[in-house]
Amino acid sequence: MIKPEITSILQNKITRIPLANSTNILVGPITLPVNLDGETVVFKWYNWLNTTDAELLQEDSSKATAALISRLPSMNLAEGQQSSVLVYGDFEGSEDALIRMHSICHTGDIFGSKRCDCGFQLHQSMKMIVEHGSGALFYLANHEGRGIGLFSKSLAYLLQEEGYDTVEANLELGFADDSRNYEEAISVLQTLRHKPVTLITNNPKKLDALKAAGMNAVKRVALWGDVSSFNEKYLRTKVARSGHLEAVKDTHSLNERLAK
Repeated sequence: MIKPEITSILQNKITRIPLANSTNILVGPITLPVNLDGETVVFKWYNWLNTTDAELLQEDSSKATAALISRLPSMNLAEGQQSSVLVYGDFEGSEDALIRMHSICHTGDIFGSKRCDCGFQLHQSMKMIVEHGSGALFYLANHEGRGIGLFSKSLAYLLQEEGYDTVEANLELGFADDSRNYEEAISVLQTLRHKPVTLITNNPKKLDALKAAGMNAVKRVALWGDVSSFNEKYLRTKVARSGHLEAVKDTHSLNERLAK
């Protein structure tokens, strides 16, 4: 039996976001102090779970929350992954905010692999958001390997070691070049903010996805760096075959670039 006080504590921190065929259960904000280059920066952390379970979505929020809590031990959530968003500053009210739609990269983000630039982009985008004063980093759990999953990504890496580029490896394994979907993340973004956003990306497809969803996202800030002999071919392939925009040398500060 779920104690009423537990339900009371949690239900006001849970928001349900309807989608076309499912619902996101958004939890937060949660205070999350983060060590960023030796300095403690306080973010607000949100996490969401996508579901079609009617009992978890009933109109009575107290009963829905109690049902969610009672189901947790049997949902095997540790066997899958859920997405998150780190929010900094007055994300809802500031006139302009930076956002980063970051695809999970187990090898780059956790192990610091130099085969890609993902770990660098994760860390650098957090620094850019803090420098700007407001923003959000979306960490998308189902985007590993451009949406093919970690196990498939390991097989793609083996093909890359035999000379295939990133796109070719995914295609040879029967996947699309990029099968990522941003619907869930965009629904959370629209819940947290209605004002314009500037997207940190080299990938115009991400900007197009935001615009198609009705977001006021008209600006883009590039994020190139950490180039080495290990990832040079990978980065060239992003530009040549996946439509990423090339790096442009710019000595201006971040806020000066955004003002252009």
